[in-house]
Amino acid sequence: MTAVSVDAAESVSADSKGSEQVIWSQWRGESQQGIAPEGEYPVQWSESDSSKCKVPGSGASTPVVVGDRAFLTSGIDGKNHLLGIDIDSLEVAFQTPLGEDRGNKHRKGSGSNPSPVTDGKHVVAYFRSGDLACCDLDGKSIWHINLQERFGEDTLWWDLGSSPMIVDNLVVVAVMQTGPSYIVAFDVESGEMVWKDDRMLPAPEEAAQSYSTPLATEVNGKPVVAVLGADHLTLTDAKTGERLGTLGGFNPDQEKFFRSIASPVVTGNIIVCPYSRGATLTGVDMVKLVAAGDDADAAKDAILWKRDDVGSDVPTPAARDGVVYVMSDGKRDRGTVYALSAKTGETLWETSLARTRASYSSSPLIVDDRLYITDESGATSVVEHIGGDSEPVLLHTNEVDDDQQFTVASPIPFRGGLLLRTKSHLYRVTR
Repeated sequence: MTAVSVDAAESVSADSKGSEQVIWSQWRGESQQGIAPEGEYPVQWSESDSSKCKVPGSGASTPVVVGDRAFLTSGIDGKNHLLGIDIDSLEVAFQTPLGEDRGNKHRKGSGSNPSPVTDGKHVVAYFRSGDLACCDLDGKSIWHINLQERFGEDTLWWDLGSSPMIVDNLVVVAVMQTGPSYIVAFDVESGEMVWKDDRMLPAPEEAAQSYSTPLATEVNGKPVVAVLGADHLTLTDAKTGERLGTLGGFNPDQEKFFRSIASPVVTGNIIVCPYSRGATLTGVDMVKLVAAGDDADAAKDAILWKRDDVGSDVPTPAARDGVVYVMSDGKRDRGTVYALSAKTGETLWETSLARTRASYSSSPLIVDDRLYITDESGATSVVEHIGGDSEPVLLHTNEVDDDQQFTVASPIPFRGGLLLRTKSHLYRVTR
């Protein structure tokens, strides 16, 4: 698996080492843009024509898929667990304990919010307790460390939300909090630390805390880790851990409670950053940011545009072919979907979903010419004609019986359908 700088759907082919076929490798897919592979997917479903299994314990992680098996995490009987669920039978194939569960500080959260990540041979899981563990595809532990025991105790006010990612042979984790903050990379085979970038940046109180996920991309052909949080965007060399660029100014008034949840998204050389509790959206040229080096004033020239009338607090935008799709979850325009030009920030179109009391924590999934968006009650809206000349329309809103608050996981593809993790179940939806 390599860093991705072009817009691409998730790979479905086996690698040269004979790994199982990877359908969905990490929270937002291999490109981390939220794009499903080409294929035939359902657009309308209900409880009666979908299948489900109850997921033991408590968790909110989005599954990843290798072959016919989904992997997700859950806190069960006071322990962190990595679960493998066979998609065909919807039976739990294994549940591997990986440390003490320390979650449930927030009503939407748990100790198992971060999504696992896989390279087709290994599955890596990360938990609120600081446990970071690598298992094989049958759940056998390969290595297991605790970041908090090694680098300092967790000081987050709420449950952990940042998922690990894999770039080449490295597992990368970002820790942004009040206190020791850093980005760290481990060899996926051995668990040995390869590099660590101490990310101690000035941000007041809760604004120093971030629940966003690092992003793998390329700048000038070099693999880069992009991280948004603590009022700053940073670009770090994915191979060496060298800081390549830093951009501040996301919190000019030094608001104390600007914790960040939504992650950035990349299309081409542009990274789009949601911030300010959903009040702002900023487009940044990564080539210019790297060229600025340590010059803070020159770094500001990398900003292409900024919007203070469109944004997303929790859902991470999706992106494809220079268009960014934003699901608004703010009081001002909750339930409105925006398509923006990544180059200019201009609104290309907007449309509203059916009104509901539920908000949105899941991130949108691009499927061909449609957008799939799941709300906190587990209902998934399908918006059609998102990339053509036709006016986008709400095609269907698909409800399931497990409508207990809060569905936080995002819908993902597998061969022939979609997987949706609700509050208590894993649903398999096929055509």
